[in-house]
Amino acid sequence: MEMFLMIMCMSVFSLAVTALAFGAATRPEKKEEVVPVEAKPVLAASEAQFFVAPPPQVRPVVVPIPVEALLLQIERHIRLEHAAAESFVEDPTAALLHSRTSSPLVH
Repeated sequence: MEMFLMIMCMSVFSLAVTALAFGAATRPEKKEEVVPVEAKPVLAASEAQFFVAPPPQVRPVVVPIPVEALLLQIERHIRLEHAAAESFVEDPTAALLHSRTSSPLVH
């Protein structure tokens, strides 16, 4: 019986909090009197200088790499990984399993 009363009280309390939040969210806003302020002259787009000059466009220099050079690097990487796998199969140790590769291509 006590648990039922506790659940009922908590439900009524949460319903009241929800109703208050809903009432505050849907209440019309009070309109305050707007005091006129002296009008400031608006600058034209040509007069306004937020940025004086645009930053210079810097384009990175792209050096084309021949496809053959990339293929040679990939083949070397595959040979090194294959040799590492063969040495591990011949003599499996924890040091060989966790050692870093000597290939410059790291995954």
